[in-house]
Amino acid sequence: MTFICRFAPSPTGPLHIGGVRTALFNWLLAKKNKGKFFLRIEDTDKERSKDEFKNQIISSLGWLGVKHDDKEYIQSKNINKHVEVANELVKKGFAYYCYCTEKDLEEQKTQAKRKSLPFVYNRKCRDLKEKKDSPAVLRFKSKISGSSLIKDLVQGEMNVSNLTIEDFVILRKDKTPTYQLSATVDDHEMKITHVIRGDDHKINTFKQKQIYDAMGWKIPEFAHIPLIHSESGKKLSKRDKASTIDDYIKIGILSDALRNYLLRLGWAHKDKEIFTLDESIKLFDLKGVGRSPSKLDMSRILSINEHYIKHIDEKELFKLLKIYCKKFKKNIDSSKENILLKSMNFLKNKAKTLEDIFQNAQYILQDNIQVSPEDAKLLDASSKKIIKDFLDEFEKLSKTNKETLEKIVNDLLSKYKTNFKGVGQPLRIALTGSKYGPGLYDILLSLDKDEIVKRLKMIK
Repeated sequence: MTFICRFAPSPTGPLHIGGVRTALFNWLLAKKNKGKFFLRIEDTDKERSKDEFKNQIISSLGWLGVKHDDKEYIQSKNINKHVEVANELVKKGFAYYCYCTEKDLEEQKTQAKRKSLPFVYNRKCRDLKEKKDSPAVLRFKSKISGSSLIKDLVQGEMNVSNLTIEDFVILRKDKTPTYQLSATVDDHEMKITHVIRGDDHKINTFKQKQIYDAMGWKIPEFAHIPLIHSESGKKLSKRDKASTIDDYIKIGILSDALRNYLLRLGWAHKDKEIFTLDESIKLFDLKGVGRSPSKLDMSRILSINEHYIKHIDEKELFKLLKIYCKKFKKNIDSSKENILLKSMNFLKNKAKTLEDIFQNAQYILQDNIQVSPEDAKLLDASSKKIIKDFLDEFEKLSKTNKETLEKIVNDLLSKYKTNFKGVGQPLRIALTGSKYGPGLYDILLSLDKDEIVKRLKMIK
């Protein structure tokens, strides 16, 4: 069987993290089965659709490694076909013109609310024989009796009473198609075999199935995946922090790490946690998708990102750091590149993000070290004596390595009868401007000898 999947976002805002996971699942299913994955931009909402959001969607998916086949499909270019199908449904007796005004509909909604019932259009115009010369929407004539069954690939069998499915609008008064019509026609035209989307689309699927049936089209397989909830347990929205891919890129999350996290968010394969891209494609299947909502866990994202930072090739990590700095900080001075590259093996220690690595590298990136007032208080008379004594011995060294540095430090520990922190903290503050950061020997071995002397002499 040929697998043709699609992801169909609306370019009315930045790509939401839930949409990213939906795209990923569609892409993985297509790739696993050597099928096709298409990107459809549903831009029929002309007032809210913007090119900047379309470009952000495409670049976000590309950053994650989810690349669509062929050119992106632009829904608005197919409106004539949508309208053509709507007219065909009228001819077949599956659609009718509705002349109800907004006032009529509001009255129906009020009555339903009064009875504590969900609003369902009362089908007032369903059996009108003559077409009126007044503005009208076109409604699909939904089934009234019986029930509809969908065998969902994630949710199992879903059955609803047809009476609960309203006669939904397929053409607005201005003759533009609605989502229900456009999505169905496009899926048919694109020969989509599998529709994987959020479970908030379940009622849409029952509506769209009726259009398929009415037109005599083959119905695709459907899979409704549970939504992603925020850490507080509520449905995640675009207003939440860290709800879009850009939010993660800004704090320095790696694309492989985020893809791995999203893969595991609602899907499992045995007890395996870390997946290469090839493993993701090979092992993914819809049977492993759970039916309960998934909760976004920032601490887990950071933990997975830390794993990737620790295991990635250091040259590749440095390349990613350069891109990150260029986009969100400032370009790395070319004169600092060699030092940074050599230092990646310890700068990444305890770093959970590229932002952490950037902060750990500040003592290399900055020419003039500024000691914070809080840390300056730690440089008392005793600390300054330790710095001076270290400097005196350090300048005598003809060869700088860990062994020669350890000898100086150990002599100072004995002389001042203190612990390693008593010697290391003043030196770290003098060299980096902070009591926090990389290990003392890593700092000393990464900086040029003249630079170390210059910084230590600044402490008086």
